Amino acid sequence: MLKDRRIWFMAAYGFVAGLPLPLSGFTFRLWLSEGGVSLAMIGLTANIGLAYSLKFLWAPALDQPPPGPFRRLGQRRGWLAIIQPALVLSAVLLASSDPIGAPMAAIVAAALVAFCSASQDIVVDAWRIELFPQRLQGGAMAAYVWGYRVALLITTSGVIKMVGGFGWHATLLSVAALLAIGPIVTGFAPEPETIAAARNTVTGFVARLQMAVVAPLWEFLSRPGAIAILLFVALFKLGEAMAGIMTAPFYRALGFSRDAIAGIGPFSLVATLAGITLGGWLVARIGVGRALLITGWAQTIAMAMYVALACSAGAHTVLYATVVTEAFAQGVADAAFLTYLSGLCSRQFTATQYALLSSIPAFAIHTLGGVSGLLAGYVGWVPFYILCMFTATPAMGLMVFLLRRYPPEQAPP
Repeated sequence: MLKDRRIWFMAAYGFVAGLPLPLSGFTFRLWLSEGGVSLAMIGLTANIGLAYSLKFLWAPALDQPPPGPFRRLGQRRGWLAIIQPALVLSAVLLASSDPIGAPMAAIVAAALVAFCSASQDIVVDAWRIELFPQRLQGGAMAAYVWGYRVALLITTSGVIKMVGGFGWHATLLSVAALLAIGPIVTGFAPEPETIAAARNTVTGFVARLQMAVVAPLWEFLSRPGAIAILLFVALFKLGEAMAGIMTAPFYRALGFSRDAIAGIGPFSLVATLAGITLGGWLVARIGVGRALLITGWAQTIAMAMYVALACSAGAHTVLYATVVTEAFAQGVADAAFLTYLSGLCSRQFTATQYALLSSIPAFAIHTLGGVSGLLAGYVGWVPFYILCMFTATPAMGLMVFLLRRYPPEQAPP
C-alpha cells in the first residue's frame, strides 16, 4: 500500500488539515490568556469551532464546478487552489494580529482560519472518497490521521515550546509558512474522476439550488434503508462519546494528579495511530462490512475498562491500560466507520453528502451526549459506565441489520 503514491498525498493532506485546527482552538486561547484577555472574551472563541460542525451548510457550493480559470484544474483541485491560499492568508492575518490591543480582530482572524480550514476538509474528504477504491479507504484514512496527528503536535506542543524563544508572532508566521505546503501538494496531486456533466449543464439560480442542495438530500433519502442508516450513523459513537465526555472529572474523582493525567497523552496518541492503522488494514483485508462488525463490538467492549478503573481505587497501571485500550479500540473503529460513511456517498454529490454524514455523529454527541454529566452524578461512576456500554447496543443491533439488508457493497457507484 505504501508504494501507492496516492497514500503519500493523503498523508500530506492530513498534515495541512491538522495544522490550522489549534490556531482557532487551544493554541489560540493560550495566546489570548497570556495576553491578559478577559475570560468572557476567551469564552467567545468556543463558537469558532462551529465552522467544523456546520460545514455541511456550504458543502453544496463546493460540489459545484469551481469558478473561472480554476476549473481547468478539475473539480477538487480547483476548489483547493482557491481555499488553500486563503487559508495561508488567514493564518498570516492571525499571526499579525494584536490580541491585547484588539482581541476582537484576532478572534475574527481565527474564525477565518477555522472557516477556510473546514472548507479545506470538505474538499479533501471528497477528493479521498473519489480517488480511492473502497478497499483502500481505510488505509487512506490511516495515512490522513498520521499526517493530521503530526501536525497537531507541531501546532500545540511545538508552538508552545517555540514561543519561548521567538515570540507568538514569529512562531505563528512559521505555521502559516507550513500551511503553504498545501497549494504545493495540490499542484502535484492527481485529480479524481467526478461526475460533473449534469452540474455543468444546469443554469439558473433555482435550478442550481435544486442541484446543489435538494438533489443530494433526495438522492440519499430515496435509498432503501436511508432512515435506518442515518439513525445508525447518529448512534454509533454515542456510547463511547458519553463515556469520553466525563473522563476529566472521572480521573479527578479517582484522585489522579494533573501530572498523571497529562502523562497519558503520548500513550493515547500511539494507541490511536496503531488502532487506525490496524483498522485500515482490516478494511483492505476483509472488507468494510466485516471490519465494521468486528471493530464496532471491540469499541463497545473496550468501555468495560472504565468500569475496571472505577473499581481500581486509583491504580495508575489500570489508568494507563484503560487509556491505551480505549484509544486503540476507537482508532480501529474509526477507520472502519469512516470508510463506511465514505461508501455511502454518491460520486455526484460527494462533498455535500459526506459533510452531512460526518456532522450527524457530532450533532448527536453534543445533544444527547450532554446528559452524561447529570447521569453520572445521579447514578455514580460504575453504573454510569455500564449504562454507556448499553447505550451502544442499539447501534450495534442496527449495524447487524444494515449489514444484512443493505451491505456496503451496494453503496452507489
